[in-house]
Amino acid sequence: VQIVESGGGLVQPGGSLRLSCAASGFTSGIYAMSWYRQAPGKERELVARITSGGGSTNYADSVKGRFTISRDSAENTVYLQMNNLKPEDTAVYYCAVRRGKYDLNYWGQGTQVTVSS
Repeated sequence: VQIVESGGGLVQPGGSLRLSCAASGFTSGIYAMSWYRQAPGKERELVARITSGGGSTNYADSVKGRFTISRDSAENTVYLQMNNLKPEDTAVYYCAVRRGKYDLNYWGQGTQVTVSS
């Protein structure tokens, strides 16, 4: 399996970024795709998740109303549109893919997002 993230970078507060994650090799299907983030000295936290089928989503309270997760199921690709970015959003963002509801996550290598003036 392979998970490749892209789209990170440096942005000023109030700006926007769009992260992409492409998953391949999951021949038995995918239950959910998620974005996590980890800031220096902090634990990794769930940012947003989207499931296959009905496409239900859930978000961390800190990003609700600012971030939107979406998925192209045909391409096994997930996106994270991040608007009104704040310095506290600075972190390495990781894409996670889960084959089944109770399976462990497969992880991407991460992409750095830095929000600074």
